[in-house]
Amino acid sequence: MQSLIFEQAPSALLLVDPYNDCIRKANVAACDLFNIETSQLHQIKVSALFKACLPMLHAFSEAIMVQGQAVSSELYIQSKQNPLYLDIKAKYLEPYILFSCEDSRSNFKYRAQAIAQSNYQAGLLNWKQNESVFDEIERHNQLLLSAVGDGIYGVDANGCTTFVNQAAEQILGWMKSEITGKKIHNIIHHSHETGAHYHARHCPIYASFRDGKVHFVDDEVFWHKSGSAIPVEYTSTPVTDNGELVGAVVVFRDITERKKNQQKLLSALDEIASLKQKLEAENAYLLEELNADFNHHQIIGQSAVLQRLVQQIELVGPTAANVLVIGESGTGKELIARALHEISDRKSRPLIKVNCAAIPTELFESEFFGHIKGAFSGAIAERVGRFELADGGTIFLDEIGEIPLQLQSKLLRVLQEQQFERVGDSKTRNVDVRVIAATNRDLKQLVAENKFREDLYFRLNVFPIDSPPLRERLDDIPVLLAHFINKVCSRLNQPKPSISKAQMQHLQSYRWPGNIRELENIIERQVILAKGGKLDFSFLVDKPEQVNSSQISAVKPDELMTNNQYQTLEIANIEKALKQSKGKIYGDNGAAELLGLKPTTLASKIKKYRIDKKALVSS
Repeated sequence: MQSLIFEQAPSALLLVDPYNDCIRKANVAACDLFNIETSQLHQIKVSALFKACLPMLHAFSEAIMVQGQAVSSELYIQSKQNPLYLDIKAKYLEPYILFSCEDSRSNFKYRAQAIAQSNYQAGLLNWKQNESVFDEIERHNQLLLSAVGDGIYGVDANGCTTFVNQAAEQILGWMKSEITGKKIHNIIHHSHETGAHYHARHCPIYASFRDGKVHFVDDEVFWHKSGSAIPVEYTSTPVTDNGELVGAVVVFRDITERKKNQQKLLSALDEIASLKQKLEAENAYLLEELNADFNHHQIIGQSAVLQRLVQQIELVGPTAANVLVIGESGTGKELIARALHEISDRKSRPLIKVNCAAIPTELFESEFFGHIKGAFSGAIAERVGRFELADGGTIFLDEIGEIPLQLQSKLLRVLQEQQFERVGDSKTRNVDVRVIAATNRDLKQLVAENKFREDLYFRLNVFPIDSPPLRERLDDIPVLLAHFINKVCSRLNQPKPSISKAQMQHLQSYRWPGNIRELENIIERQVILAKGGKLDFSFLVDKPEQVNSSQISAVKPDELMTNNQYQTLEIANIEKALKQSKGKIYGDNGAAELLGLKPTTLASKIKKYRIDKKALVSS
């Protein structure tokens, strides 16, 4: 019996599960109202049924579960034509909610018919009383139309104005008497913001009394009497009489200030996004700096040449002058740049490092100055360049001699004017950057060969600093050795090995062509190989200094040749013989015969100098 009452109830009943978002049960009236088949009932989600007003559904459901029951006239479902607004009474039957739904318009119609029937039965006296009530209602409606801040006007089925409220007059500049009875589209809606003609057949306002739908537009313009465009948003709602479309009511508001605020907000968001990207990149560099191993301002050593270097750093560091650090690879040019940055007023800002030799030629400009989205193939997002990241700080350009000639003019502009443009962008950006450059090449020679701009060279070479090679500061090796041993043993969690005076002499007798970098690598290797807690560097005695051919050719016939130069010359001669003999040592046309040496002697020299015979033959 209870099931029959539920099924045949005059109101549409829905038993819903709010936790699983599904309909547990629906009666016949509900299926008719919501136009759903009983077989499809369990496949329909409640959120899908009320998707047009989902936030209100959530709020209504929470109120039901808290209060036990609730009433709403705000929920609606989107039908194929107009929204179907519902009068809903609901009760919480844990864990379900029972909805009793009725069509709001039908309810209104039934109530109006009931009132009319009651008035008819009451007679003439009651009609006169109601007439005065209607007059009062009309007066209040006019007061409401005048008081409301949004502009409101009505149009008939021909598009002619039927009424205009005071706010509409103020916004549009047209008086009610000037536009009533006239086609309002031709007066205030005739053109787009661009000035292009806005044909009436495309007008959403007119469309309302043609298709019977509510049309909402949030970004168009109405035209003021003065001829200026007013940004507006509006809703055009159809008006019906006995089921026939007779016109529309338009509610609109001036959104000039909102658009201004939106533009300010978009600009602010763009700036925030740019700053965020810049900050993230800066943080990455700062993290790299924190993780890097270096002695802040304490450059390790006590030799006279190093003390002279420290004095130069102390002298120029606090200034904003550009510095050119010149020295061989592995001498610690980056450490000098760090020291210059750390004693400057810019130390609170990042030190951005760029290895110019590691950047592909086609990416130099993007790497230095950044690019905008779509600037070139593969530029799928905006990118901040290194100079922009270094704004307010210092940029260290290592291997400056590797910068392509065509980019040097743009680099010169940044140094001179502190201005640049991202790739693909016309906006000029200002930066305040101190430049520290480093090179192991002879920039003067590159200038003479037209491979480096002379004006850029002078702009970079404001204060040159020579980074001395390790062979000129051999007195610093004991201090450097202790530092690197501590560093390696701490990282590898190994006990510190000892070193004898004889082994220290081996280190100080070697000429270190790879400078400090080579020293650190050799120390790390020997710490790993240390036996009995002792370091062994005796292998360096048999390892000749790598003197280049230009040094050998520079020796005059009447000058003595050092042992290292002689060994280098002998190695080059043996390598030539091996190449000519295709690696053959013994027998006719062997390398030994070509050099006039015993094969066993030649084999001994190859082993001593660690010559890779296979590599020579394959090259």
